[in-house]
Amino acid sequence: MIRKIFAFAVACSFVSGTMPAQAPQQATPFGYVDFSKEAKTEASFLAIPDAKLAGEELKILTAEPHLASTPEDHKTAEYVAEKFKAAGLETEIVPYRVRLNQPKEIRIEAFGPDGKLLMKGPEREHVGGDPFENDPRVVMPFNGSSGSGDVTGDVVYANYGRLEDFDELAAQHVDLHGKIVITRYGANFRGVKVMIAQRRGAAGVLIYSDPQDDGYFKGDAYPNGPWRPDSGVQRGSVQFLSMYPGDSETPGVASTLDLPDSARKSPEGNEPKIPSIPISYHDAAPILQALKGASVSQGWQGALPFRYHVGGSGVKVHMVAIQDYQRRIIWDVIGKVKGSELPDELVVAGNHRDAWVYGAVDPNSGTASMLEAVHGVGVLLKQGWKPKRTMIFCSWDAEEEGLIGSTEWVEEHDKMLEHAVAYFNMDVAVSGPNFSAAAVPSLKQFVREVTKVVPSPAGGTVYEVWKNSHTGENEHRASNAPSDGDVHVGDLGSGSDFTPFLQHVGVPSTDVGSGGPYGVYHSVFDNYAWFTMNADPHFVYLQEMARVFGLEAIRMADVDVLPYDYPAYAKEIVSYVDGAKRKAADEKLSGVDLAPVAAAAQRFAEAAKKVRAAQSASGSDAAKLGKLNHGLREAEAAFISQAGLPRRPWFKHTIYAPGEFTGYAAVVIPGVNEAIEAKDAPLAKEQAKVLIEALDKATAALNGAE
Repeated sequence: MIRKIFAFAVACSFVSGTMPAQAPQQATPFGYVDFSKEAKTEASFLAIPDAKLAGEELKILTAEPHLASTPEDHKTAEYVAEKFKAAGLETEIVPYRVRLNQPKEIRIEAFGPDGKLLMKGPEREHVGGDPFENDPRVVMPFNGSSGSGDVTGDVVYANYGRLEDFDELAAQHVDLHGKIVITRYGANFRGVKVMIAQRRGAAGVLIYSDPQDDGYFKGDAYPNGPWRPDSGVQRGSVQFLSMYPGDSETPGVASTLDLPDSARKSPEGNEPKIPSIPISYHDAAPILQALKGASVSQGWQGALPFRYHVGGSGVKVHMVAIQDYQRRIIWDVIGKVKGSELPDELVVAGNHRDAWVYGAVDPNSGTASMLEAVHGVGVLLKQGWKPKRTMIFCSWDAEEEGLIGSTEWVEEHDKMLEHAVAYFNMDVAVSGPNFSAAAVPSLKQFVREVTKVVPSPAGGTVYEVWKNSHTGENEHRASNAPSDGDVHVGDLGSGSDFTPFLQHVGVPSTDVGSGGPYGVYHSVFDNYAWFTMNADPHFVYLQEMARVFGLEAIRMADVDVLPYDYPAYAKEIVSYVDGAKRKAADEKLSGVDLAPVAAAAQRFAEAAKKVRAAQSASGSDAAKLGKLNHGLREAEAAFISQAGLPRRPWFKHTIYAPGEFTGYAAVVIPGVNEAIEAKDAPLAKEQAKVLIEALDKATAALNGAE
């Protein structure tokens, strides 16, 4: 009730579709010697992004299904490139040749213990009356990176398919060899569900959306509300993303058009061997209802109107998932504005453009918002403004298949990105009114300061509404740090295009979005009709996100002293080390002494405190500013270990990585913590040394910056 009243009030307040740019007078943001000129630039920028234009851009971008590598996907690349060029950006469409699958045949049959047919599908997504559901170009539900096969087996229900869920099945002596596992979406990345099932011997995996998680249990289903209807299916990649993202044949190497075949390797280890198919809860229900065996615990019970059972025998599924794997062309769009004073220092901002179907929320709410941010930058350029640092706006392709477009570009430009001072990401920009963010600790306060000057459609500033809403955390933006009393900013795990920037080459990164009730993720119903009915009818939140995203880039491009907050970073690292010490004690790992790591973290904290004082006291001397900024940037780079993490060397950041068995959520000081969880004392000791080396290197960088 409250949510509906709030949405109606917002809609009535902004019938024109344009939100005023006025915001309270701001104090000088951290990092400026003289903010007066920049304040005028920012005020001018905030007046430019237009809600009506953002809505028109969203409508154009979502007019057709545009799966990565399709002709329709290329049309969206050309559209974005035209918008970049019109704003005055030096623009190019950058192609890569990458391994992608598309479905040839997807088929499921389920049979009861008596051999009677329980279901045959998958059923086509439909609700009746949706203007987009019948387009013949809508791809049938399938999983990117799925194994190809025709398999039959008894069905076992595995709850969310978490490691602990599979361990619970093992404790119940449920043998998964040759079985078809059915698991519900949520709690971890879908590729992790398939990875563990494959390791436990399963023959195939069905993944369905339970109404408890995003269907009628949450509220009215589309078209009567925002939640998933019974035929809605969440497509998605099941690539083993926690091993490495990007083109599965070229980890660490850019898959350019001229890359010889000899430079490619087998994707084994990053693509599942077993087939997997996403299905609706309409198709899952008869399978789950027929399962016998042990009754599940309450934590495993979903919202379908019957008791769930583990199964294991009796119900059989025949699943056919024949994939067409080819090397296909994808297209990134890159637009640049050369810096006037520090052209080699880069501020990079990006959003992906490809979608499983129409992608109104994911990702094109972000693309429309980015285009309005670029529109604002273009007007500033015409007014004579020039950024100090080079700005690069990026429209990534094939993110949905495994962060491919961004990863290939980062791998191609890794040396250039040593001079990147920040990467700003936006993916699902708007599914509702609730702003949230994640960032490296050094940029958390930077994000807060940006939101303090952007007006909110709900009145006041984005920061004020954010702080009062208590809705700033979600699956992708959870935090591992204790609360500091301020608005929550989460940690960066994976699942979007900040991953290669932060975790492969060490560029400080942020990720922002505005959420709400959103049950049509990766389905045919994530379209313009759903968006205008449920997410942002007057596009004022697209406008809000354009302002936040653009202001992040403009402020970082112009700032005198890089506004990295290393005392905040140090505080979080100290808390992570304390947590690892407790975990090691709980696991009773003999000989694992983390006191030297704690001492290294304290040394880093002392250096951070000193450099923060130097940042505050900096003058306008260019040489001194250059030295200070170089040391500040080198400190983040110091957290990169060229050897990478054990078993997954593509991930090189010693402080943050996606969890091997979560995929989305961040694991902190991953080398140490994952070794402790595995009860591997020798590896924990080795990784403690790696972490100490990184911390001491970062400390030296900060000490040398003063």
